[in-house]
Amino acid sequence: MAVLVGALLVLVVWRGVLLIGSGTAAGAGIGVAVVVIAAVGAWVLWRSVRFGLRMQALARELEGEGGLPVDDLPRRPSGRAERSAADELFERRRAEAEASPEDWRVWFRLALAYDDAGDRSRAREAARRAVALHG
Repeated sequence: MAVLVGALLVLVVWRGVLLIGSGTAAGAGIGVAVVVIAAVGAWVLWRSVRFGLRMQALARELEGEGGLPVDDLPRRPSGRAERSAADELFERRRAEAEASPEDWRVWFRLALAYDDAGDRSRAREAARRAVALHG
């Protein structure tokens, strides 16, 4: 998906450059805006890919240590975790994070628990904290 978005950004920049060279003030203005928006998009894409790569590296390290949690939560037919089981797991992970706030491992596991509980924004925050603590 990232490759497709990157290819789309290249095409958008190409169109922006064509607009800049159109010879009209309006075309040049729109072309500059298109190139700037594509640059912001490229920056967002890069940050997302870099974050994913860092999380993958943390998962591999945690798995190598034997600390990667097993996903054994009961699931609904949709694939989502049963809410009560996810909430129970989340409470355990939150207590671990409160007990060891400087350990990236507990923050990684807390991010997974947030995700299972359906709270994606807090899962991402906890994952960012895990990456920052890992160094």
